[in-house]
Amino acid sequence: MPIIKSTNRRTTTYQSLLVSALLVVCNLSVPQVQADVSANVGYASEYYFRGILQKESSASAGLDYSAGDLSLGTWAADVGDGLEVDLYGSYGFTFSEDFSASVGFTGYYYTGEFDDTYEEINLGLAYKFIAIDYAVGGWDGGDATSDDYDYLAITLSHEGFYGKYATFGDEFDGDYFEFGYGTTVGGFDTSIALIISSDELSDQLDSNGNPTESEALVFSLAKSFDL
Repeated sequence: MPIIKSTNRRTTTYQSLLVSALLVVCNLSVPQVQADVSANVGYASEYYFRGILQKESSASAGLDYSAGDLSLGTWAADVGDGLEVDLYGSYGFTFSEDFSASVGFTGYYYTGEFDDTYEEINLGLAYKFIAIDYAVGGWDGGDATSDDYDYLAITLSHEGFYGKYATFGDEFDGDYFEFGYGTTVGGFDTSIALIISSDELSDQLDSNGNPTESEALVFSLAKSFDL
């Protein structure tokens, strides 16, 4: 999931935060709960992440584990030059039927030369049909170079329809809108989304060869299996 190929960052801080968070979770005194394991496979006509095109026509697969409010997982996608491999974990808090929150960590790693490592801390809040997601992290480009970034997204959703506005900050720039609809057809999760990205995130050029705002219509299909 290249966020923006730009400069770089230090991974040590985020790895330390991940270890600390996992130690806290492991020492929480919680009742025994049933653990669930599931797998998923998917396909997207274009793989976009946070308003940025990763690859046209991309297949993916993942594995998820959940036990109560704790979730762990891994997911991989074809990005042309090798695979993007994600590792993530989160802990959720439910305050009422309408209000919840979460804290977690995500790492994005690559088997080829497509990009370099990203690691971030994730925070989330959800109230009824409104969700706010915030991430702070960095990109490790190697050779002692690094970039820090943050990411904020606000999503409104209702009966499968959703609209999102998201923006980057710190050493990364750019924002995008995403409007979509998702539903289940014959046991498959299907979705369609219109993504409108600013020129900082776009892969498109105008007639003068300068970056310009981009638009994309993306179709995706996925299937989950309980293990």
